[in-house]
Amino acid sequence: MIKKLKILLAVVFLGGLFFNGVNVSAIDTSNMSHIMTISPPRQKIILIPGEVYNGSITVANSANATTDIKYSVSIGSFSLREDEDGNTDYNYTDVDTITSYNQIMDWITLEKTSGTVEPNGMDTLSYTITVPEDAPAGGQYASIIFQDDTGKDEENSGNVAIENVVQFASHIIAEVAGETRDEGSILENSIPGFILNNKLSATSRVRNDGNVHTNATYVLQVWPLFSDEEICTNEEEPAESLIMPETERFHAEECNLPSIGIFKAKQTVKIFGETSEVEKTVIVCPLWLLFIILFVIIMIIIWVVMRARANGKRKVE
Repeated sequence: MIKKLKILLAVVFLGGLFFNGVNVSAIDTSNMSHIMTISPPRQKIILIPGEVYNGSITVANSANATTDIKYSVSIGSFSLREDEDGNTDYNYTDVDTITSYNQIMDWITLEKTSGTVEPNGMDTLSYTITVPEDAPAGGQYASIIFQDDTGKDEENSGNVAIENVVQFASHIIAEVAGETRDEGSILENSIPGFILNNKLSATSRVRNDGNVHTNATYVLQVWPLFSDEEICTNEEEPAESLIMPETERFHAEECNLPSIGIFKAKQTVKIFGETSEVEKTVIVCPLWLLFIILFVIIMIIIWVVMRARANGKRKVE
């Protein structure tokens, strides 16, 4: 009986390897009268106290558009907010929160505050950043915000009851030259040892204690337990996340594994020259297999108990 149960368990284990699926989704743009894009979405620049920086942003309308784009431009702050679940939100409209790291909002002058882009056309917005002589060294952050005002006239005339505001932002990530502090630490680097589905999520949390932004890098590598052939790796192109000054940031690096198996995983996290490596053996066992294993164990226990009782009766006789 034990031999039959082992064969059944092996068949179930191998069969589970074939139950993998892929979901694909796409955005339908066929009914859009225009598609507004801006470039670049993020600008990393070096600023010198007492000097003027000149920059530009391109606004484009799609080739198959049927209407012009009308847009307005404003200046806002830029920060990274983290909710209770560790999800990061790019916040670029909170102009009420003034900190030592968004003084740059007062240094930016826009060439214009509105514009129009024809179908398959482009428009350029120029801006200047006048850096004060006494500008503090370190990070300065702002956003140049573009609001799609196409159809706003019709909305104001009462033809449309609800206004749908669409905004895009080009983030200014600046470093003012001078004495900066490059200080950071890795607070967490964790890989689960047991998962019920095939999605491995290695998590980490880093802190930037300096006065300038940096990129933390994350490398996740996974191998079968008895092989050196990697199942997944991003070693050649490590994942990166922007860490703002005096903030913490959570990151999850994921890898899709076979549905069942035992694997080796290693995550390497780096920030400001500090490195943390964690290696772990990961068991992938879906819930349905756990129930089967539990059932088999219970059956074996029952069989052993019954066998022991039968042997005891024979000895008594």
